[in-house]
Amino acid sequence: MSERQGLIFDIQRYSIHDGPGIRTLVFLKGCPLRCLWCSNPEGQEIQPELAFRRALCIGCGECIGVCSFRAIRFKDTSLDIDRRKCNLCGECAKACAPEALSIIGRWMTVEQVLKEVERDLVFYEASRGGITVSGGEPFAQPRFLEALLKACKARGMATAIETGGYASWHTLEPIIPYADFILYDIKHINSLRHRQLTGVSNERTLENARRIAGLGFPLAIRYAVIPGFNDGPEDREALFRFSNTLLGVKRIDLLPYHRLGESKYTMLGRDYALRGVKPLARQDLESWVQGAKERDLEVHIIM
Repeated sequence: MSERQGLIFDIQRYSIHDGPGIRTLVFLKGCPLRCLWCSNPEGQEIQPELAFRRALCIGCGECIGVCSFRAIRFKDTSLDIDRRKCNLCGECAKACAPEALSIIGRWMTVEQVLKEVERDLVFYEASRGGITVSGGEPFAQPRFLEALLKACKARGMATAIETGGYASWHTLEPIIPYADFILYDIKHINSLRHRQLTGVSNERTLENARRIAGLGFPLAIRYAVIPGFNDGPEDREALFRFSNTLLGVKRIDLLPYHRLGESKYTMLGRDYALRGVKPLARQDLESWVQGAKERDLEVHIIM
């Protein structure tokens, strides 16, 4: 039994869009990118975080009474949290009956995660599904990721990784063989624009995609289409040209921009940079579907 621990912020069941068959998603905390449109901001920091769901707060003040660091107070009839003072002890969350306060992120051993994942074995067997490790960025916790995938393979489970590929090849290379399938997130093909939108350049991401594809691993490209940021005709053609350079890669999953993650920023006390940007519908991406066919690529729109 491995006692290696990883910081998990969610485990989701019955996913049908994150690898073959029915899958259970395990989300690891920590990511080196800060994409403006990130729909999982709770996965960015590699530490637990305090979340406050204002709509659930009944104003009882129990959390104020148990906070030893005076990080919580009432301000203008609403709860106000000074996150600089908070030490994430979790006492406020324990005292909050309506669960308006909670700690996101818990340390779990490989065996604890497996116990959760194996509850869905019957679905994997019927659909040829398995476990997909996502994030955040799974390679931000490489040793736990490797231990978890090894344990899954030892128990006969199919495995997949969803990654942005922003890690050294030295980190990726020994872990990749334990994945049966890789979902590879690309944010932008232009390096300067990539840095503006995510905080880092994309040279490492693109080079790692070439290396992984060159090894013959099943690989699908994922691309979140964000209006005004990476959805222009030149962006589309650049993505298709790059995909055509990847050995054996035919599939591209397009993820139209949505606003489902916007409320999470408020919950974490952060600003949301894309406030007011309108979501995309399936029909907005028809030109992408047609363009992909012309380049012998298979596009799937994931709504």
